[in-house]
Amino acid sequence: MTSQWMGFRSPLTTGVEMFLAHKQALGYHVRTTESVFRLLDRFLVEQHVETIEAITPAVIEAFLVSHPRTAPRSFNHLLGTVTRLFDWLVARELVSHSPVQSKPRRTTTSRLPFLFDPAMARRLLDAARALPDTRNTPLRGLTYRTIFALLYGLGLRVGEVARLCVKDIDLTRQLLVVRETKFAKSRFVPFGPRIGELVTDYLQASNRQIGSSMPDIPVFSFRKRQPLSPCTISTVFHDLMSQLAFPVPDGTRPPCVHSLRHSFAAGTLLRWYRNGSDPGSRLLQLATFMGHVNPRSTAVYLTITTDLLTEASQRFERWAEPRIHKVTP
Repeated sequence: MTSQWMGFRSPLTTGVEMFLAHKQALGYHVRTTESVFRLLDRFLVEQHVETIEAITPAVIEAFLVSHPRTAPRSFNHLLGTVTRLFDWLVARELVSHSPVQSKPRRTTTSRLPFLFDPAMARRLLDAARALPDTRNTPLRGLTYRTIFALLYGLGLRVGEVARLCVKDIDLTRQLLVVRETKFAKSRFVPFGPRIGELVTDYLQASNRQIGSSMPDIPVFSFRKRQPLSPCTISTVFHDLMSQLAFPVPDGTRPPCVHSLRHSFAAGTLLRWYRNGSDPGSRLLQLATFMGHVNPRSTAVYLTITTDLLTEASQRFERWAEPRIHKVTP
């Protein structure tokens, strides 16, 4: 049985609380970071570490060993969180030096994300639309078709779609208001006529089913006007994937609901190549649209595909050909 959390009690208490307050002031969500610090705090207390000076590299190494992480990415997250804390404390001269000496693990075995092409996306939406209603889930098919269309067509996070309220949809200006999402940021997400028509049809059907909706009512809800859980959305997605049985290329992760967001980013880059735009100059626009703090976060989503390589190669050939002819005697 897990004991009730009574607050930080280790020698790092003041430093940890200052660090978390600093991050919150910058607009970051700190729940995951705080959970790591709770583990570290409990470990230091259990090991009877009573002063900051007693937090040696051996103590930090023992902490990491006490919470094994088999996946390199998971281990690097744990290590990185602790490293950032001590680096911050050193920069503010709250500790003399960082006791963290462990190195991140290599992640060369990571696989590529599964990407939906337009044909796959249409099959997914058709399969979602065919989901039968039940006594407790009216409009089930239309609901999930609309959800997956927003994830694929606008690159939203599944939690952002789940939390949408009626007041967040502006059909007149054709935009969504995504409120207080990751990094505690809100943003406007414009959409085109096809998404607008899809959302309008869903809202009209929902109004006919449950009556006029109040502004603060979740857009996607089946019972007691509570928003659909992201876990429920993910479960339905995986059920549909089992039915559709899309082939998964070697070296690629099986599809997950977050694959739709990856597919949006990669598809946007491909369209830029095909219409002659400069992807590099527009990456900041894509980062803003997707709700990222900086373009480096967006670059994680830009998986190189065969189509992208083909378009990039053709663009280079068009650029290089006049120069080749110019220097040819």
